[in-house]
Amino acid sequence: MKPSYIDFDNSGYDWKPDIDYRAHPEFYHVGKGEQGVLICEPYKSEIGKFWRFKTVAIAEESSRKIFDLFNNYLDKDDFVGADMARKYLQMGYTRARRYANYKGGKKYDADHNYKPLERGTGDPEKAAAAAVFYDKYKAAEAEPKYATLKKQWKHERG
Repeated sequence: MKPSYIDFDNSGYDWKPDIDYRAHPEFYHVGKGEQGVLICEPYKSEIGKFWRFKTVAIAEESSRKIFDLFNNYLDKDDFVGADMARKYLQMGYTRARRYANYKGGKKYDADHNYKPLERGTGDPEKAAAAAVFYDKYKAAEAEPKYATLKKQWKHERG
């Protein structure tokens, strides 16, 4: 089975790189998981520059900065910004786990018909970095104001 990013059809993707989602939040979709996280500007540029997980110490600093941005967006009632920050926290967890599970973070062997590579060959420190991001991601999801804004957003906009 090939990874989902192979032969991906961008034309049907809800998130577009040429939209300013702060100026036009009406075009933003919550989506599933981390969808849109590497596309939605200006949030991608504001949050992405802090997203790092090479070591536990770096993950702690990174997740703290992103969680601070999450709270700042909430203080401004900027749901799109808060949701994007939450997605970066989630992505910190999932990408660090990928590097913990697979050497070099590669899950599939592109040279052999995308055969899954052997699990358990990755960097153990990335597992600890993933745990740091997981705690912040769960804290963001549990934030009452975020939960309220998300529920309202999905009810009004899908």
